Amino acid sequence: MYELKTKETDNSVIEFIETVKSPKKREDAFKLLDIFTETTGYQAKMWGPSIIGFGLYHYKYESGHEGDAPLVGFSPRKAKISLYFATGDTAREELLKDFGKHTTGKACVYINKVTDIDVDVLKALIKQSVKFLKEKY
Repeated sequence: MYELKTKETDNSVIEFIETVKSPKKREDAFKLLDIFTETTGYQAKMWGPSIIGFGLYHYKYESGHEGDAPLVGFSPRKAKISLYFATGDTAREELLKDFGKHTTGKACVYINKVTDIDVDVLKALIKQSVKFLKEKY
């Protein structure tokens, strides 16, 4: 049976952010914490050792693989800040056109700092991702 690596924990979000070495990244993490909390209405929770997640949904794939995941989240990583939004949502790509300086991976959107992006577009991405996942699951 497949064991999920990233699970919700009881670890403190604030304590985790305070361990971020770069003062600028730490400041951005606190800004993102405020933006995500205000936009989602959910309390931040730690998922695994380094992901700050908001809300929760249960997914089940056709393969039978299933689990729980945060609706949205972020992680202040050493190289870049990872933002987690729903994958498979075409509205995400449309919103990213006006987002500002970023790169994308399979499931993540990466930014260097909050000042590189349009915060209103970030809020729209958060809302769209939550809406998409709630409708899908």
